[in-house]
Amino acid sequence: MDRLASFGNDPFDKPPCRGCSSYLTEPYIKCAECGPSPFLLCLQCFTRGFEYKKHESDHKYEIMTSDFPVLEPGWTAQEEMALLEAVMDCGFGNWQDVAYQMRTKTKEECESHYMKNFINNPLFASTLLSLRKTKDSCFAEGAIPFKPTDDPPRPTFDSVLSRDMAGYMPARADFMEEFDNYAEWDLKDIDFVDDDSEILRALKLSVVDIYHSRLKERQRRKKVIRDHGLINLRKFQMLERCYPKEVQELYDVMRRFARVVGPIEHDKFIESHALEFELRREIRRLQEYRKAGIKSFCSAKVYERVKRMREDERRKRTMLCDVLQYIQDGRACQQWLSKQAAIDAGITPAITTITVSATGRRSAPPLNLTGLPGTEKLNEREKELCQVVRLVPGAYLEYKQALLNECRRQGGLRLAQARALIKIDVNKTRKIYDFLIKEGYITKA
Repeated sequence: MDRLASFGNDPFDKPPCRGCSSYLTEPYIKCAECGPSPFLLCLQCFTRGFEYKKHESDHKYEIMTSDFPVLEPGWTAQEEMALLEAVMDCGFGNWQDVAYQMRTKTKEECESHYMKNFINNPLFASTLLSLRKTKDSCFAEGAIPFKPTDDPPRPTFDSVLSRDMAGYMPARADFMEEFDNYAEWDLKDIDFVDDDSEILRALKLSVVDIYHSRLKERQRRKKVIRDHGLINLRKFQMLERCYPKEVQELYDVMRRFARVVGPIEHDKFIESHALEFELRREIRRLQEYRKAGIKSFCSAKVYERVKRMREDERRKRTMLCDVLQYIQDGRACQQWLSKQAAIDAGITPAITTITVSATGRRSAPPLNLTGLPGTEKLNEREKELCQVVRLVPGAYLEYKQALLNECRRQGGLRLAQARALIKIDVNKTRKIYDFLIKEGYITKA
């Protein structure tokens, strides 16, 4: 039998008893075998051995109660939940009203218990519940680009600051190019005269009303930009990068609703989801510790250090497999492995001799094109070129297309132009250039 937390203090929050349909009061019984919806019974129906459909009286059960201490011996789980609800209802600091709503604790007891266990608790300080104070300045309560008492900046035309502010002129509270910037053109030729007919006058008034509606839309958009601090877009983007990647995706999705709510409400909404994400990630981390049998934060630090070491080793093995997949020179591979083993053992690796060609250059084996993307697009001669030059097919096709386009545009191509166009080794560029000339893909200028 397990003692579990109930649904809440209010009996109306819990489902009724399945036997007598009365509201449940703690303690009550929950069937551990019936589900997925909870099968709850009061003590009277449980003692009578109530059975209903698949539920039988000999099923395993759990006693649901919150009459047990959680943080301190004198405070039960039910009183902890009542304290949190009272602080939420009455506000932080109104301890007299909180104690009156709880009815089981005094004002001093409520204040000292809340401050000790929910504000100054070192356990919460070691987790994400402490809400890093260093970042509080980054997330302001309101999004105000410029205070009215400040002297706003006056960037010069086409300066970096002016471009960052999208041409906004703070001293005039206008943009250099407004939304619907040519709305006034529809009015420039309208002239009201006395001999206008009623239809013509009504038509002109309709055009003026349309112009007024366009001005209202312009002012509405300008107000949204100012209220949400969107004038300095670079600062706004830096603020957005402070969130985790998952919260940034939510930020992008919810940005379109910013015009519906105010800036404070929108920021609080994003902040609440960021806090929820942090709490969920911390809960998953603590659950991982519990699953691994860790019961202290000191052990958790050792676990994290060992976990990082395992991940580094796994990453090295994966990288080694990727490297060995394309290495065909067995001797060079063996030398590289011996060198890495000596480095890992703390021994200075021995200097090995490398076979060089008659020209003094290091001989490199041909590149293996098996499995490389783009190989199927090459003919046999192009495959041979890529193997000798040691160039992957995707890069070769890209360089080839660039040289073909430049040759068509200028009517011919020189080697110097090819080297300026593709920034790789000059010897590789010459071999590619000579090959394309020989095969007739391009012509010399």
